[in-house]
Amino acid sequence: MSQELAYVIITPYSLHKSRTGGILARLISRTSLEMAAARMFAPSLELVQEYSKVIVSANDPQDRRIQELIRDYILQNLSPEPKTKKRRRAMMLVFEGADAVRKVRSVVGNISPDRRGGETIRDTYGDLILDEHGQVRYFEPAVLAAPNVEEAQWKLKLWARYSDTDGGLAENTIVYPPSEKPEHTLVLIKPDNFRFPTGRPGNVIDFFSRTGLYIVAIKVHCMSTAEAMEFYGPVREILRTRLNDAVGAKAKAAIEKELGFKVPPREEKALGELLGGLSGDHQFENIVKFMSGRAPGECDAVALNQPGTEKCIALVYEGHEAIRKIRDVLGPTDPSKAPPGSIRREFGSTIMVNAAHASDSVENARREMGIVRMGKENTFRKVIEGVYGKL
Repeated sequence: MSQELAYVIITPYSLHKSRTGGILARLISRTSLEMAAARMFAPSLELVQEYSKVIVSANDPQDRRIQELIRDYILQNLSPEPKTKKRRRAMMLVFEGADAVRKVRSVVGNISPDRRGGETIRDTYGDLILDEHGQVRYFEPAVLAAPNVEEAQWKLKLWARYSDTDGGLAENTIVYPPSEKPEHTLVLIKPDNFRFPTGRPGNVIDFFSRTGLYIVAIKVHCMSTAEAMEFYGPVREILRTRLNDAVGAKAKAAIEKELGFKVPPREEKALGELLGGLSGDHQFENIVKFMSGRAPGECDAVALNQPGTEKCIALVYEGHEAIRKIRDVLGPTDPSKAPPGSIRREFGSTIMVNAAHASDSVENARREMGIVRMGKENTFRKVIEGVYGKL
């Protein structure tokens, strides 16, 4: 069976209620598809109107009345605010694999007032409430997805055409009190969360939802070796100089075990100074390889700048004290020292394999966002054009 692309749009309300993590966890773990791309949109009225025109379809197994509800919902809830013209956030996730459209639609589910329980995403996060006369009192579909391959292709092409003008970093979509000054911070969901199809990437994002911050940008990113070297460059000097005592202690223990004689404190310190730089460089190469799939020493000049073989999800969170709030939930670098309930305690295993990265200052957030080109590089469109050709 040929590879397909399928999409899911997380609605503004689901984003507002921080349901992104739960939705993503179900999509990855229940479909076993590759997450190929992701992009945040602040849809224009033109995009919303074009999209709404193709929602009602004879090829959709969903009841026509529900299709019409979805169309009206899109026009009302994805369009810019009528009075302020402020745009709303909508997140598009793209999955790739055999039979992708059917698998995604199966996990998304259909909408019915008679459905109960939480079998599908819409069962859990969507709502259709009717009054005693059968009239709609409340409707929220939670997510939007195509019913078949042909419509998925057409709609993906549509959103891709608008992805430069309406997508990227969704700024000025959130209203803050005058007393709050919003910050941006970068989060990377690291490669250890993508070893096999699992809900972990979504679960990590769900943990971050406790911060009350807003996701304003997202992309699937394969970090090149050069990017990883630049990204983690500030860590290299720390590894080379500040861990001499630890390196000296390890060298002392190894010598005493293998050679059977005691190493005095002065010689232990000298060992740390002698080997600290080498150990730091080795650890730095391991970090770069973990994030990109290739160590610097394994790359020629061309391979150094090519997309890596490891995948991560890059997100930009926005809000008051965003840097501190994200890092509080993330926990310290060493998972063994992280408090219960933190991301690194729950999902990390070592200092390097510790689930996620988060910027530690506004300045570093700006630097790191530049390295991974958040809001600037449109990998979403590249994926769509890679399958369907130039738009």
